[in-house]
This record gives sequence, C-alpha cells and structure tokens, in this order.
Amino acid sequence: MRSAGKADGSRPDLDRTKLLAARYRAASDRPYLASALYALTVVPSTEVPTMGVDRHWRCYVSPAFVDATPVTELAGVWIHEAAHLLRDHHGRADRLPAATQRDWHRVNIAQDCEINDDLLADGLLLPEGRMEPRRFGLPEGRLFEEYVGQLPPTKHAPDCGPGAHGRSVPWELTGPGGPARLGDVEAQALRRQTADAMRVHQRTRGTLPGGWQRWAEEVLEPTVDWRQALSGAVREAAAWAGGAVDYTYRRPSRRTPALRGVVLASLRRPLPRVAVVIDTSGSMGDAELAAALGEVTGVLREVGIRGNRVTVLACDADVHAVSRVTATEQITLGGGGGTDMRVGIEAALATAELPNIVVVLTDGLTPWPEEHPPCRVIAALIGSSVPQPPDWVETVRIPA
Repeated sequence: MRSAGKADGSRPDLDRTKLLAARYRAASDRPYLASALYALTVVPSTEVPTMGVDRHWRCYVSPAFVDATPVTELAGVWIHEAAHLLRDHHGRADRLPAATQRDWHRVNIAQDCEINDDLLADGLLLPEGRMEPRRFGLPEGRLFEEYVGQLPPTKHAPDCGPGAHGRSVPWELTGPGGPARLGDVEAQALRRQTADAMRVHQRTRGTLPGGWQRWAEEVLEPTVDWRQALSGAVREAAAWAGGAVDYTYRRPSRRTPALRGVVLASLRRPLPRVAVVIDTSGSMGDAELAAALGEVTGVLREVGIRGNRVTVLACDADVHAVSRVTATEQITLGGGGGTDMRVGIEAALATAELPNIVVVLTDGLTPWPEEHPPCRVIAALIGSSVPQPPDWVETVRIPA
C-alpha cells in the first residue's frame, strides 16, 4: 500500500485543529452538507498539491496548504471537495469518451467550473486561482460534460484527485488497508440523505444555488433517459406486432413437393406497419419534436421497418399531410393551430392498410379517443406538466 506520509513513513505535521475548525464552520453554515463533510476521512499527504479526494471518500490534505490558507477559505475547499463526490464526478467521468478521459486536467477544470459558480453564488470564499466559467468566457450553471469540450487542452490544472476526474494519481492510497473507505452503496445513500436535507432547507430556511437545486431534484426524482425509453417502447411494440405469425400460400411450405398435388401454406412473420402522428400545434417546440421524430424513425430503420411501411401524419386540430417516407427529411409539417390528436389517430386507422403501431408525438394537451384502438399506441409526451393520457396509451415523457 502506498504511504501518504513522509519518506520515512511518519505522518506529516498537519494542523488538524485548523483543518477541522474549517470543516466545522462549513457544516455549521450549510448544515445540509454536514453529513457529507463528516463522512470524509482525513489523510495527511505531502504529495497532494492542496486538497483532493478519492472514490472512497478519503480526503487527502497538504499540511503546507492548510498552514497557508485562512479558515474561511479552507471551509470553501472542504465543500468543494465534498461536492465532487456528491455529484459523482468520478462516475460521470468514467462515461466520457476515452480520448476526453485521458485529458484529465481539462476534465478537472470543467468539474471545478460546474461546482465553483454555485459556491461563489452562495457566498463562499475560495482560494485565488480558482476555476470558474467566466474565466474561460463560458456561461454559468452548466454541467461539466458541457464545459469540457469548450476548454483548451492544458497540462496545468488543479488536481482534485480520482474522486473527481477518475484517473489514478501517485498520492492515492491503494490496497484494502488504510483509512476508512466508503462503499458505493453507502455513498449513494449519503447522496440521497444530503439531497433530502437540501430540500428541507429550501422549504424552511431559504434558497439554494441553482446547481444544488437541480442536483437534489435529480437525486430524489431521477430523470429517465427519454431516448432510451422511447427506443425501447418502439422496439418492444415492433417485436410484439412482428410476432403475429400467420399462414400464407404466396410461398408454399417446403413440404409441398412431397405431398403430390397438395399445396400447404407456410408460416410468415410480417413486418409491422407503423403510423406516426405528429402534433404540429402552436404549443409544440421544434427542437424537441425533431429529436423525438428522429429517435422514432431511427429505431424503425434499425428493426427493418422503412419505406412504404411507415406513414407520417401531421396534425393539429385537423390532418394536414399524410405521407409515406423513408427519411425524416422528407416530412413536411403543416398545422400550427389547436390540438386534437383524435383526428390524427382516426386518420391513421382509416388508411388502406391498418397500422399495427401508432406513435403519437404531442405535448399532451389534447383529447384522446374514448376507446382503445385496435393497435398499440405509444405517445411521446413533450414538455413539462403534461396531462396523463388514458391507461391504454404507452407513454414516454420528453422534457422540453
């Protein structure tokens, strides 16, 4: 196991009184962060530049940095390091493209930008040289995944440790021994506890910085990846419809030649027919609509449903266009008035060949048919506060 102390194995001289006084101040001023702050295990290290964390909620602290930094700023750094772990920065960094992960200096800067604008807005003091979005001409209030692609490559950056950027560093303790480690299950429970404390604080004592509000909401009410949910619903419906095996004489059974004059039907598994009803009323956002439509048509192509097996209907309070398309670029969206998806669904069912699946892209501010149509109906509901459709409609919610 790697030592975090001096070369002779002894611990470096750390002013623990000052360091722990800073943590006490941070926890007292922002009690909703107290559980996370006190979950961090202090590891003195002469190798860490300032303060940093690993994935196991161990906080590595430079004695020289503690000596040189006022308690008020140390309190801000405590919260900064806890924020890396609360926001699961190392887990999110693991999901970045491999080339981006390798440039961990830039990843760390982006993560600091995500955190520090909230901390500064909350009145916290941080040491000089801190990373914040305006330093790079970037807007505030964004996630680090958005910042990282807009930052220049660099080899000079703060090192908040593998608990932030996810990469191994020389001063990190390895092996099963050493100071206490927090596991993934405990860490997730701590995140939920902290998010709940933030919600109580906001309800009883005041406001939180926007980034912390969004984080707490996501932890307590996680947002489902709508693209994955919509793709899964369309694939499942296509598999269901494609499972309707029937007999046909168009391609006789391979056993027919052996029966001398008797023609046997063969089994066939037909490709489903799909109708896409698009709400083109004035309340629909073009970006969300285009994203949802692209997702649906992309999935249909993947499962082999294309060409004249897909009918697209543009509809607000009336049907404005009916077309069979092979690409989203061929679709012309008319409308822009009121909303009544009943007429679009009825028009889809009135086409020459009854669809097996009807996909409705709408903001949900519409009446629905009173009875379940003779096919699967999937609704991609775009926007916030969307009314719940009837139970027979399979719904996927898409945030605006």
